[in-house]
Amino acid sequence: MESLEISAKTVDEAVELALEKLGVSRDDVEVEILKESRGGFLGFGGEEATVRVTPRQPQEVMQAALEQARELLEKLLSMMNINASVQAEQTSAEGRSVISMDVVGDDLGILIGRRGQTLSSLQYLVYLMLSHRLKASVPIAIDVEGYRARRREALQNLAWRMAERVTATGQTMTLEPMPPNERRIVHLALRDSDQVTTMSVGEGDERKVTIVQKK
Repeated sequence: MESLEISAKTVDEAVELALEKLGVSRDDVEVEILKESRGGFLGFGGEEATVRVTPRQPQEVMQAALEQARELLEKLLSMMNINASVQAEQTSAEGRSVISMDVVGDDLGILIGRRGQTLSSLQYLVYLMLSHRLKASVPIAIDVEGYRARRREALQNLAWRMAERVTATGQTMTLEPMPPNERRIVHLALRDSDQVTTMSVGEGDERKVTIVQKK
């Protein structure tokens, strides 16, 4: 059974709608909040909450995924003539179980690429291969010597600095184009702010996050 993305006025309402469509109970799924609801001004401009609801995989499937995902990644690295080791474990991230793998070695910048694009492509490739093998969808996350964690911290710090500038000057700030996962980090970093709000603007690869002072 595949994941289902649902939007509604609140997170709870969205989850309930998804459970009804999937025909399962809350204990049978993992919930990822993709977007919190936002109140508009005088009833206009509000945004609904969006969640992704995924049926839980049995533990035996997750264990098989852990072993086979590591095997697939190690085979791809060998075919690329990259000398590195893979550390793998089952973790929990944002309400769902994930097979997390970290590639450790020397001079691995080639695996990251510009803005992490090569790393994202590698992750997607392993995900497709694993899904084909298991006939099941299992979330995976691949990192290279902690790159994603460092990038997340850098984006959070950038978001907070830009928010302070917007608050101090009243001027809207627009960040550089980012892939969806990085824009989401910025949105989440500022979602509880009383001073600013965020929105994504632009199309395709040029989509950016704009930080706006709240009225």
